[in-house]
Amino acid sequence: MNETTVFQAPSCFRSKTSSAKRHLLKIFAMSALATFCSLTGSVQAQDAAATYPSRSIRIVVPFAAGGASDVLARIIGKKLTDAWGQSVVVENKPGGNAQIGAAMVARAEPDGYTLLVVDLSALTQAPSLMPNLTYSPEKDLTPVSILAYSPHILVVANKLPVKNYDEFIAYAKAQKTPINYGAPLGAAPHLSGVLLSQKEGIKLNFIGYKGGAQVMTDLAGGQIDATMNSYLATYPMVRSGNFKIIAVASPVRFGPIPDVPAIAERIPGYVTGSFQGMMAPAATPVAIIEKLNAEIKKIISQPDMQKQFSDLGSEADNKSPAELKKWMAEQTIYWAQVIRDGNIKLD
Repeated sequence: MNETTVFQAPSCFRSKTSSAKRHLLKIFAMSALATFCSLTGSVQAQDAAATYPSRSIRIVVPFAAGGASDVLARIIGKKLTDAWGQSVVVENKPGGNAQIGAAMVARAEPDGYTLLVVDLSALTQAPSLMPNLTYSPEKDLTPVSILAYSPHILVVANKLPVKNYDEFIAYAKAQKTPINYGAPLGAAPHLSGVLLSQKEGIKLNFIGYKGGAQVMTDLAGGQIDATMNSYLATYPMVRSGNFKIIAVASPVRFGPIPDVPAIAERIPGYVTGSFQGMMAPAATPVAIIEKLNAEIKKIISQPDMQKQFSDLGSEADNKSPAELKKWMAEQTIYWAQVIRDGNIKLD
């Protein structure tokens, strides 16, 4: 005798007038739709990554042409074009201490075709510096890769009667009025000076500039006494005798200048500089982020790229997106404390 098993719905489903039936059916339907949409979205994201890139990529640089971010964006862009056969266009969108260009990318379509190359310090320091920031670097952007690191170097005017870091600190402490330290206000070189003054207990008179080029000119002319700026942008003028280098802000002594002491030798953990990185809009599919990261890792490991970075005074770096996200979160907390202690705010 054949048996037929019939799975009956609970009585609440068999009742035509049961509100519980209608409620549960609605929940099941919504759950099924959500699952379907999730699976569909996942498949679409994988398909998009498989064909990515299928058209031109735009890299936004939130600084003027010629700076470290611009140079690296163009180098990486050329390599991506060679690898993928799609053109990469670099657009300079300076202003707002890098925040105009960064906000533009944060609001862009999250499809991997609009990217940001920026000194990551501009993103980790901005939330504490700018209370009216129009976007959240943490929530509205997602990390792709660190490209390179160029440490800050501490340089002083030739007129200062100091030959090394210890003499500079002693000189600064001995002055009745604070020595003049020039930097674009709110930028990484400014906050590096703030951190130095906090750690060493010296007073600095911070003089604001619109850009780093004028800082270098005024330091060479003796109008200011000191500054910190990236090795990449500054060391050529040191070689020319325009001013003196007395320390580097790398974790250990920096390869191209092994005779220059690291500030970290006296202040453990003191590390500042130009951390160049690539970001994308927050909702960019993970598969596309991983594809970009893998290709950039391949690019910066090439011998010709290693040489280019070395010639520029940078060291190649490639954290995973997850590692970079964690690093940026830690840096944001770290600089928030420095900014609070220095009572620094930008309009």
